[in-house]
Amino acid sequence: MLRNVLIAFGIVCITNAHAQTLQDSKMNQFIDGLMKKMTLKEKIGQLNLPTIGVTVTGPILSKNVEDKIKSGLVGGVLNTHGVMAVRTLQDMAVKNTRLKIPLFFGLDVIHGHTTLFPIPLGLASSWDMNLIEHSARIAAEESAADGLDWTFSPMVDIARDPRWGRIAEGAGEDPYLGALVAKAMVKGYQQDDLRKKTSIMACVKHFALYGAAEAGRDYNTVDMSPVKMYQYYLPPYKAAVQAGVESVMTSFNEINGIPSTANKWLLTDLLRKQWGFKGFVVTDYTAINEMTQHGLGDDQEVAKLALNAGVDMDMVGEDFLNTLEKSLKDKKITENEIDVACRRILEAKYKLGLFDDPYKNLHEESAQQIFTEANRNTARQIAEHCIVLLKNNNQVLPLKKSGTIALIGPLANSRRDVSGPHAAASDWHNAVSVMDGLKNIQGVKFLYSKGANITDDPLLLNQLNSDGGNIETDNKSAQQLIDDAVATANQSDVVVAVLGESQGMSGEAASRTDIGLPESQQTLLKALVKTGKPVVLLLMNGRPLTIEWESKNVSAILETWFAGTEAGNAITDVLFGNYNPSAKITISFPYNVGQIPIYYNHKNTGRPYGGAPIDKYRSRYLDAPNDPLYPFGYGLSYTSFNYSEVKLNRRAIKGDQKLTASVTVTNTGNLQGEEVVQLYLSDPVASVTRAVEELKGFQKILLQPGESKEVTFMLTTEDLKFYNSDLKFVWAPGEFTIHIGTNSRDVKSANVNWSR
Repeated sequence: MLRNVLIAFGIVCITNAHAQTLQDSKMNQFIDGLMKKMTLKEKIGQLNLPTIGVTVTGPILSKNVEDKIKSGLVGGVLNTHGVMAVRTLQDMAVKNTRLKIPLFFGLDVIHGHTTLFPIPLGLASSWDMNLIEHSARIAAEESAADGLDWTFSPMVDIARDPRWGRIAEGAGEDPYLGALVAKAMVKGYQQDDLRKKTSIMACVKHFALYGAAEAGRDYNTVDMSPVKMYQYYLPPYKAAVQAGVESVMTSFNEINGIPSTANKWLLTDLLRKQWGFKGFVVTDYTAINEMTQHGLGDDQEVAKLALNAGVDMDMVGEDFLNTLEKSLKDKKITENEIDVACRRILEAKYKLGLFDDPYKNLHEESAQQIFTEANRNTARQIAEHCIVLLKNNNQVLPLKKSGTIALIGPLANSRRDVSGPHAAASDWHNAVSVMDGLKNIQGVKFLYSKGANITDDPLLLNQLNSDGGNIETDNKSAQQLIDDAVATANQSDVVVAVLGESQGMSGEAASRTDIGLPESQQTLLKALVKTGKPVVLLLMNGRPLTIEWESKNVSAILETWFAGTEAGNAITDVLFGNYNPSAKITISFPYNVGQIPIYYNHKNTGRPYGGAPIDKYRSRYLDAPNDPLYPFGYGLSYTSFNYSEVKLNRRAIKGDQKLTASVTVTNTGNLQGEEVVQLYLSDPVASVTRAVEELKGFQKILLQPGESKEVTFMLTTEDLKFYNSDLKFVWAPGEFTIHIGTNSRDVKSANVNWSR
């Protein structure tokens, strides 16, 4: 009661602000005193982030790290985890160095630490921010218990090109949804206090625009207009900053001709001055060194450029460590620039509570928080919510818990692949394969056949296995494998084919020009379809695949992504209707690679194509539709939903008045189900060209059979705003169209006139 009264008078807000000011003052006083004692080399040492450990996430490994730690020349360590390993290195820092400054420890915890959740592209498909935040919370708890302070997540790069392997690590193509996911993950990792033993520091990446790499090729260049940048690509990064993210990672690409790691406009003017970011900036793996290949100069020159731009920490490359002292003597940099970067690193350590207790997470009992039954149960629940039903002819799904099912495919019995890329500290042997999950179903006879190798391309196979792919090829010939699979299928009532990518075919350094099923798997699937048995295709992959033939010829398709530790159990729950799928894709699926880049919030041209085959002089293809095979926001259910017409509270609205738009959604099927109701906005006339529609809101609802619910959205002029040619965030009066529906294509619409 007292707190409510205080809130009403604004006293709690003032008190909290005062407490923060006192805390900042105490931190500043402590760091001021520490830095007065530090030598120049010790300050530069804090800017150095080498790698030590078995995990390899870049092209080189650091050398003599332990000697450098003892000499005070390391600020943090990458890729080391585990209580004993971390304690050993922390001892070197706090017991053997002059000033006893602790290290922090970072790792790529992308979709879980020991308990793995679906890859981020799959998580986003849930459209459930609470579940996404919960996954990050568990990842933080497990990471902290394993000695970590820092994760290089969330990756919030907007991506419109599924050839790019790292599309698996982000939330897809939409900035509105991407911003919400960014906030949820930052909150999940950091909570409201980094000093908590269950919190870790988040790092938003890759700043900026990395998802727009040309040709979908990793580490490639990016070039775009400022309006496109501000309107579509920057919002998720900004949302992470507003959520309080404590660190930001630079991207490998250039922006306006300058690599982001040397881009002062990006790292200082935009990030710090415009957005108010207070944390520190770390490079990606050897990004400073690589600017020499970009053509910006030798090691000393690129290190100077990075420091000038606003980089605070050098990941693995050690150009800061090796050149900054000389650059200072040569008057290419100032000591103040080194001091500013050093202070930001020390502030992060202070906020993490490491100066009070460098060993705060390093206790043997911490292991009790890792890979618990509760965490695995949550992973199973979350994975269920991320599986997308793309097709379901004749209600083949859910499967009956009787009869004979043929389980076929090179991924059907794979625990390594369900874990996905960037599997952090997880032991993939503990994951649940699809076969493992199906074995738990009583009353059903299962027959298994591999059917094909993941790929019969020896070059690709060698590439995948050289990077820990763990792909085993069968001794039988391709035809023998198919013959066995067809014989198995003929003994069944229904075929479940588990096909797609191995985990190494998506993720970092895994760009592909052909994103269809590998030829070996396509041949298998065609043979299975020819049997005449109903074929359920379970896709396992980290990107949209080109599945036009598959979508026409199989009975049902479930997009399962790489669903993590409990993949097999979650997939089984969906297959047999223990959970009714509710996920929706957050990235468009193209018919073929010739359509790429393809995305829902595209712009019209002066000659838009209306769909008539004889319309020659229009923006169109001769051999494929303009639209995607499956549009953004698409996903089916085992039940069906009917949408009423859109109802607006007014057709003409002025200024700061609020517009409400509503539809009534009815479950017209026989099962309870969840539906993601989506609202899009069109602004046909503006001072700059606008997208045909943009997502502005969504709600996920649960309906019983026959139940109806009115879903209402509230819009203000904030929802109308866009970046004009002067990069001002404005809105203009005029006619707007409100679309509400089950995906970005299938909507009901209504118009409103909004005046000033």
